[in-house]
Amino acid sequence: MTLMEDSVGVGDLVLLEPLEEEPLLKNLQLRYENKEIYTYIGNVLISMNPYQQLPIYGPEFIAKYRDYTFYELKPHIYALANVAYQSLRDRDRDQCILITGESGAGKTEASKLVMSYVAAVCGKGEQVNSVKEQLLQSNPVLEAFGNAKTIRNNNSSRFGKYMDIEFDFKGSPLGGVITNYLLEKSRVVKQLEGERNFHIFYQLLAGADAHLLEALKLKRDTSHYAYLNQKVSRVDGMDDASNFKSVQNAMTVIGFSEVEIQQVLEVTALVLKLGNVELADESQANGTSASGICDGRGVQEIGEMIGLNSEELEKALCSRTMKTAKEEVVTTLNFTQAQYARDALAKNIYSRLFNWIVNRINESIKVGSGEKKKVMGVLDIYGFEILEDNSFEQFVINYCNEKLQQVFIEMTLKEEQEEYKREGIPWTKVDYFDNGIICNLIEHNQQGILAMLDEECLRPGVVSDSTFLVKLNQVFSKHGYYESKVTQNAQRQYDRTMGLSCFRICHYAGKVTYNVNSFIDKNNDLLFRDLSQAMWKAQHPLLQSLFPEGVPTQTSLKRPPTAGAQFKSSVAILMKNLYSKNPNYIRCIKPNEHQQRGQFSSELVAVQTRYLGLLENVRVRRAGYAYRQRYGPFLERYRLLGRSTWPRWNGGDREGVEKVLGELSLSSEELAFGKTKIFIRSPKTLFYLEEKRRLRLQQLATLIQKIYRGWRCRTHYQLMRKSQILISSWFRGNMQRKRYAKIKASVVLIQAFVRGWKARKDYRKYFRSGAALTLADFIYKSITQKFLLGLRNNLPSTNVLDRTWPAAPYRCFNTANQELQQLFYRWKCKRFRDRLSPKQVEILKEKLCASELFKGKKASYPQSVPIPFCGDYLGLQGNPKLQKLKGGEEGPVLMADTVKKVNRGNGKTSSRILLLTKGHVILIDTKKSQAKTVIGLDSVAEVSVTSFKDGLFSLHLNEISSVGSRGDFLLVSEHVIELLTKMYQAVLDATQRQLLISVTEKFSVRFKESSVAVKVIQGPEGDRNGKLKCKKKGSRCLEVTV
Repeated sequence: MTLMEDSVGVGDLVLLEPLEEEPLLKNLQLRYENKEIYTYIGNVLISMNPYQQLPIYGPEFIAKYRDYTFYELKPHIYALANVAYQSLRDRDRDQCILITGESGAGKTEASKLVMSYVAAVCGKGEQVNSVKEQLLQSNPVLEAFGNAKTIRNNNSSRFGKYMDIEFDFKGSPLGGVITNYLLEKSRVVKQLEGERNFHIFYQLLAGADAHLLEALKLKRDTSHYAYLNQKVSRVDGMDDASNFKSVQNAMTVIGFSEVEIQQVLEVTALVLKLGNVELADESQANGTSASGICDGRGVQEIGEMIGLNSEELEKALCSRTMKTAKEEVVTTLNFTQAQYARDALAKNIYSRLFNWIVNRINESIKVGSGEKKKVMGVLDIYGFEILEDNSFEQFVINYCNEKLQQVFIEMTLKEEQEEYKREGIPWTKVDYFDNGIICNLIEHNQQGILAMLDEECLRPGVVSDSTFLVKLNQVFSKHGYYESKVTQNAQRQYDRTMGLSCFRICHYAGKVTYNVNSFIDKNNDLLFRDLSQAMWKAQHPLLQSLFPEGVPTQTSLKRPPTAGAQFKSSVAILMKNLYSKNPNYIRCIKPNEHQQRGQFSSELVAVQTRYLGLLENVRVRRAGYAYRQRYGPFLERYRLLGRSTWPRWNGGDREGVEKVLGELSLSSEELAFGKTKIFIRSPKTLFYLEEKRRLRLQQLATLIQKIYRGWRCRTHYQLMRKSQILISSWFRGNMQRKRYAKIKASVVLIQAFVRGWKARKDYRKYFRSGAALTLADFIYKSITQKFLLGLRNNLPSTNVLDRTWPAAPYRCFNTANQELQQLFYRWKCKRFRDRLSPKQVEILKEKLCASELFKGKKASYPQSVPIPFCGDYLGLQGNPKLQKLKGGEEGPVLMADTVKKVNRGNGKTSSRILLLTKGHVILIDTKKSQAKTVIGLDSVAEVSVTSFKDGLFSLHLNEISSVGSRGDFLLVSEHVIELLTKMYQAVLDATQRQLLISVTEKFSVRFKESSVAVKVIQGPEGDRNGKLKCKKKGSRCLEVTV
């Protein structure tokens, strides 16, 4: 029932009062100006083209309309699409959606919206999405090849389209079939002023890259092509280059191969190039007229592109072969005939290409024959046309619309009759205009206009449009829906608008005058056999397939069916298809001729409402009862009008409706109670109910306001009373608390005085003599506590090198402060040692030993402190020869270093390798890698070393040892501190004695049986380098400068 709430005008024209053309137009105008572009006639949707994007589409609105029934929300195309889809999915009823209206009314957009809605609400899945994408992508391809800019519409469909979308039992799309009707192929060769040819020509020239244009032998400028209107090459708001890319992508999605796309573009280019073939008027030797090609270059380019000899194409364009059963005659074509042949070829190529594209799309989206399927058809076809000059095209278009109107009336009445029967309400015969007599006038097999047109085309002898008109006048002279100049004269009527070559038919939408000129040619739609055969001979697979009749071995002398007969047959198949489905109608209306938003032309809309038969639709819909609704929603909306049903009703829905309407005393003739619905005959009764409901809502609103105001006043009073009581209680409590506080303060003061008096009395009696000691003890404990707490809060860091400590605040705490400092330092050291690994402990022990031996004695000691002891300075692990020399029982090498041995005789130095093990000192010749001397640690008696930064030291050996008999050793090492420290520890471990290390600048060295005094002095450059200079002074003295 939301249809009547917040509605602008009347949302359903079935409820329009009075039912006349002027109120109908005013209602449509009112809704259009308020951007309400959709209106219902029962289940028929009227759509006004807004010429702007309105915010009433998209996923949000799709979700909204899929959850509600048809009349629960405002009129919308989604509501109609939802009804059709749900009926197909849930009730297994095949559907068809008929979209009609004149060019520019928005039929194409309406069909897109229907398809997009169905695609959005149906099932999901990879295969389903692929099918949906193919169905949706068929639109841009068909629009490119079948749409064009006209005076009325920038994207006008120049063909009729019927698409069957096939679904499985779950409602998911499986595929579809597209049928096209009556492509306006005359547009290929000629367009009216202000119009364009089909979009694809402009898209190809604007969007193709340079390589593709070169392959197709085309130029980008449209002015080079005679078939393209030079004045209108661009359309505002349309990007031809971008659209061309979209068309290529769409063809790929549908399933066209790269080769097929290229061939389609080649045939399209062929049509353009045919228009540039210039013909000349020539004469033969016998004086008869003939024709020829002005410039053979155009024909040659066409031949190269399609693989055809240019001479054969020129011959087919300028001559015609007539075949009979006995002979074959070749006649030349004059200039006019040759132009007709060229244009007929271009039109046929394009028309057949369009049909091939439709069939190719059908191949991609077709469904297997074995699958059970449901079908939804969408018909997008021309609306009724009445132009200033109406020809054969308008005749067949209006014939199709007559058939659609016949379907609409019969299906609507049938639906009404079925609903009445279903609800158990008597059906009364409805008087309406049956346009079957007009359809019969056009399509009768013997006496119909189309049949006589075919007969005239096939008749031997002189045949012309005039003879065809004469025949019509003879046959239909007394027909009530046919007029011509002859029939008017016979009835003594005078009509200036009726031409001599015209006839008029009284269609359901009005009288239309047709000019018979070119009826015969357009119905014949002939293409000379020479042209068909020439196209078949082309080495182009697609072009060959378009002209199967060109095969020489299959040449038939039988005349092909006429355009009228083909269209009549297509319409008959379409009508049969529509009768087998449940119809849904969308009537599209164009509000103005200028495609301007917000403009409403009453005259133009009035003409279209007559074309579409909207008033007739409303009358048929209102033939019985204008309004019907299920009992439940009706009772929910109107139960507030009955005393017994408001505010609560516990009975059945039908009994409740009967109670409400019975209390309103409505006429029984206005009402009918079906099995599930209530029927109301006239809109006045429904409007009466709505007015009563509106007044009742006002009464209820007033009642609610009254009750609410009373409740609000009572609540306010109760709140104020509660607040007053609360404030009073708080005030009294506060006064009592203040009084109690004063009493308490007085009592505390008295108690304090009494306690003070008693304390003073007791003090004088017991504590006066020992007061000084007690106070002193208390003060000392206080400052001690303060000192310790302050020390706790100001402890230094736990770094063992940090020896800082806060000073004692009083001298009496100095001793305790020093003890605490020592305890803290020892704790830090203990904590540091506990964190060391065994290896780090050994390193530190060696460093400690070095400190005890050399600290303050040797000048190079401070430099060695931060450097860790390495031990192996030779890479012993990688030298197996040296490892062999140390012996297998010696254990690990404690020190491996290169040293210099000083010759005691002449003071010269030579390089040696020193290996220190747990039991020996081994000196090795660096050149021969052989052990020169092995000294047992028990043989080492003493070591002498200088106090300078040099590395000179002397090993003093026991005389009784085998090695010691040869004398002491004077050596130089860069790592003397580490070497002597490790040697000291090794001797201690091996012999349990401490090795004596003397730090002195004068010492003696034994040399066999004699001794040499060594004196070490520091030279002027001693601080800068570590080179030693040995100088022999006499036979018993060696001076070493470091």
